[in-house]
Amino acid sequence: MLADFSTFLERLGLGFESLLTLFLAAALGLALAWVTTFLLKRMAKFERTRLAAAVAARCAAPLKVLLPVLAMSVALTGLDTSAGIGEHLPRALTVLGIALAGWLAIRAVRGLVDYFLTAYSIDHADNLEARRMQTQIRVLGRVMIFVVVLVTAAAVMMSIPSIRHIGVSVFASAGIAGLALGLAARPALGNVIAGIQIALTQPIRIEDAVVVEGEWGWIEEIHLTYVVVRIWDLRRLILPISYFIERPFQNWTRTTADILGSVILHMDYSVPVDEIRAEFGRAVRASKHWDSKVDVVHVVDCTDRTMQIRLLMSAASSPGAWELRCAVREHMIGYLQREYPESLPRIRLEKIDEVGRGAAMQGSSNNG
Repeated sequence: MLADFSTFLERLGLGFESLLTLFLAAALGLALAWVTTFLLKRMAKFERTRLAAAVAARCAAPLKVLLPVLAMSVALTGLDTSAGIGEHLPRALTVLGIALAGWLAIRAVRGLVDYFLTAYSIDHADNLEARRMQTQIRVLGRVMIFVVVLVTAAAVMMSIPSIRHIGVSVFASAGIAGLALGLAARPALGNVIAGIQIALTQPIRIEDAVVVEGEWGWIEEIHLTYVVVRIWDLRRLILPISYFIERPFQNWTRTTADILGSVILHMDYSVPVDEIRAEFGRAVRASKHWDSKVDVVHVVDCTDRTMQIRLLMSAASSPGAWELRCAVREHMIGYLQREYPESLPRIRLEKIDEVGRGAAMQGSSNNG
């Protein structure tokens, strides 16, 4: 047993003392990670330190791996690793440390996003500012993660001489290939830039009511390269994020959630408009979705058969406006059917008695 262990140490290129030193360094790093995360989680009880606690909750797992690796790297500086497998151990720990540092940075960004999403909750009626902040936080968080991944991958490749040499030679001698790669990546890069523009200028925000591609719905998710629109019938419309920079669309909640809704009635000319106006006022006042701001009745058009009456009303949100319009439409149809059925749209026909008309014309000629 001892002989096998000694053979293993010889192949590893590390003595027993060196191996014990690395083990103690890893144990010390792990203990430090436990203590750090424990203290940060305890800080969650205090209002001023909840941000640190949110980040610590996300960073606990990578810290428990990264700190032992860093401690082992520091311990290796005082050890002889010039023989066996141990010769490659410093480089392996360097690559592993860079990868773990990238993982830690990603988790830290997600912890920040978690904290600010909780701080700016949208679970209330007047949530315009919260939706604006959530949009910026989500999009910028994804951009930061994308940048961290790129930097981490580049740092890992630069720490390995063979890969670095290949990368330098490829980019130095294959300009056409690099140009082709850039052209191929242009749509993805365009979407990333569009995502940054949306985070800064905010033509759309989380839970904005929009009309895109002839569909009405809400902005459900804003990712780095695409946007998910939740259609009113619970379908999901997936669009590239550059769509909202390059093409026109309707945003019903750009500056405020208040919105106007209308119902068009096609009525016969005999209907009393004043009675419709009075009944419409009673209908909107009876609805919980009306915000008590706008209730207007206009005759907006006339044709050779009917006139168009527009019932204009306001609501605090687009879903409320939809419910209000449906309720008012149903109420007014029932009212007109009960009180003024003769004023509903109809086609008039005039019948001419050709036989009687011909006899009358003949009698009048005989008398002449």
